[in-house]
Parts: sequence; C-alpha cells; structure tokens
Amino acid sequence: MTPKLVHVVDDDPAMRDSVAFLLDTAGFEVRVYEAGTELLDRLAKPARGLVLTDIRMPGIDGLELLRRLRSAGQSLPVVIMTGHGDVPLAVEAMKLGACDFIEKPFDDEALLKALHSALERGGPTEAADPALREFVRRVGTLSERERQVLDHLVAGDTSKEIGRVLDISPRTVEIYRAKLMAKTQASNLQELVRWAVQAGLA
Repeated sequence: MTPKLVHVVDDDPAMRDSVAFLLDTAGFEVRVYEAGTELLDRLAKPARGLVLTDIRMPGIDGLELLRRLRSAGQSLPVVIMTGHGDVPLAVEAMKLGACDFIEKPFDDEALLKALHSALERGGPTEAADPALREFVRRVGTLSERERQVLDHLVAGDTSKEIGRVLDISPRTVEIYRAKLMAKTQASNLQELVRWAVQAGLA
C-alpha cells in the first residue's frame, strides 16, 4: 500500500525537520517546503495527500496558501499549525476550508491524530455528520451566559477580555468555560472551535 503523503510547509527549518522526522517514523511519505509558493509551484494536479502548513509565514501565509490552493481547484485536506492565541486566524482558516488546526507546541500523538482524521475525512466535516448534529444539540443545552462565553472563546478572546465585556470576573469566566466544555463534551479549545466552525456557530 502506498504511504499516505503529507506536504509540510513551514519557514522554520527546525520545525520542518522535526515534523518530517516524526511523520516519516510514523509511516507517512513526506515532502517539505520552505514557502507556500514552493508548494504551489511543485504540486501536481490533481494532487494527492494532505497539506500541513504553518499559519504565520513571510510572503504567502497559511491563509493565503489555502485560498490559492482552493482557487487552483486543489481540494486536498489542509491542516493548519497555529501559534498560541491564533484562534481567530484558525477560525478564518476553517471557514476557508481547512479541515483542522493544531496549536503549537503540540505533542506527537495530537498531530498524528489530526492528520489521520483529516485524511480519513478527506476534507471539512459535513453538517450531516451525526457527531456534528450531536454537538449542535449539546450547544442548545447551554445557558445564555455559557453561550455568550462560547461565542467569545471562538472569537479568540481571553478570559480577562470576556470578563471585561460581560462584566464578570475572569475566575467566573473560567467556571462558565469549564461548564460549557463539559456540556459540549469538547476535550479542549481546539476541538470546541473546530466543531463550532463546522456547525456554522462561528
């Protein structure tokens, strides 16, 4: 069986090398690119595999790369690597058609899980997905305040910022956050944001 191909785009050589080594060890076929333009120049059409790209790069950033791939008719799955605090950018990327994002620094297992999941799905989750419908149902069980906190979290706001807008303490925001995470059964903020975008709530 042909190994699954991952195109890794990152301007940081150390990051490229470590991700390539991890994926190679995990049995993937890996191609690395220093810039989005290099990927666009070298990508066959139709392309196979998946693109794993950093979101913040000089020249063409991850969002622009995603736009250009889609406008060129490339429909292969895209997973975005983001820095801490890049939630609004991750939301924008998913609206453009990225199927997942993963926050740096990530552990090896989290990255491999995200890639396997993206390759199995082949693209963004459809709204008809039963798990997605279940998430929407769970969101419907949130209190008004929990839903407000959810909306602000998905917009990338910190607990301090949310507290200021809602006129409650950051500690109270954390309590609401814990409650809404439990009710929606999202294991972390990344998963919460991914589901919210795919469900059209962000």
